[in-house]
Amino acid sequence: MKELVSEISLRNKNGQSNFPDKFLADEFIDKLYNLLFVSGAIKYKTEEELTVEFQELKSLFFDLLLTGETSEENAITICTDLYKKLPLIYSNAMLDAKAILEFDPAAHSWDEVLHVYPGFYAIVVYRISNFLWNKKLTFLSRLFSERAHSKTGIDIHPGAQIGKSFAIDHGTGIVIGETAVIGNRVKIYQGVTLGALNVAKDNASKKRHPTIENDVIIYGNATILGGATVIGRESIIGGNVWLTNSVPANSVVFHKSEIKIKNKIPFDEPINFII
Repeated sequence: MKELVSEISLRNKNGQSNFPDKFLADEFIDKLYNLLFVSGAIKYKTEEELTVEFQELKSLFFDLLLTGETSEENAITICTDLYKKLPLIYSNAMLDAKAILEFDPAAHSWDEVLHVYPGFYAIVVYRISNFLWNKKLTFLSRLFSERAHSKTGIDIHPGAQIGKSFAIDHGTGIVIGETAVIGNRVKIYQGVTLGALNVAKDNASKKRHPTIENDVIIYGNATILGGATVIGRESIIGGNVWLTNSVPANSVVFHKSEIKIKNKIPFDEPINFII
């Protein structure tokens, strides 16, 4: 145990002192989400009370920035910029919620989408993380995106470019890579991967992930790979499809499998189950 303590202590001394406080990051992003979409209408009675809560969260965000990769002067600028950007982030997120509500027959109300839909939470956190990514706060943006990943099973890299009215249904197991580009009114189901064909470090600065144009639907467990792969507008990608090539606009791509069903009595074929 003494050796382990010494090793951890040495790693802390030699480690990245500018890595943001993970626990403070988790606290901030959850409080901000709850204030914007969950508790605001119920918990608070007046605009004055809401203003006070926003100011408290702004102070928390400023403290978080100071634990990480920026100077005090830059932290003031970024904090101000984020809070100026929040109305636009909020309005875009509500377009996402509207798309989910209109697209998913299991969604019955705005409150249901805002309170319980993991896809909506993941999209909101992405939109905030993407703002910070573009401000070169790579560590903090990744902390926020991994918070959403751990809570929802949806992994959206903050560097991805995602348009308006983005709908995620179910969502578990979705992976959207750093250089993916997604247009407007795109709908994605669980298990979809927008990934890279080549994961060599030499390609880190290149576009490695696909482009999904406007009004595309991608069904469950489809895998689309490659930076040169483009899914044309208004296409439908069926479940379990594996794509490494572009498809033109208005395409329907599907995986064809054969399933046989027969009466088990009589059943002459051997059943080789290995348990």
